[in-house]
Amino acid sequence: EAMDPQKYEYQSEFAKRYVAQGVAEGEARGEARGEARGEARGEARGRAAVLVKLLTLKFGALDAAARQRIDAASIDELDVFTERVLIAASLDDVLR
Repeated sequence: EAMDPQKYEYQSEFAKRYVAQGVAEGEARGEARGEARGEARGEARGRAAVLVKLLTLKFGALDAAARQRIDAASIDELDVFTERVLIAASLDDVLR
């Protein structure tokens, strides 16, 4: 029968410390990756909110397609869209 590593009890103190250190490092790396993804999502949401506000002020209420395009955009795309607001004559000019 295969041994379940999650239930195995190591006998030596060295092995216990080594495994515990590996688990702690793995958890820390996972937490850092999750935190970075959360920060990136929050930054994108913030930029999207500013863009929506600028577009609404300039062109009026946005339709669902425009909102979806903005919600699906990367941070780099949002930056380009925001720059285009200054010179665009239409909503399509911004989101092209």
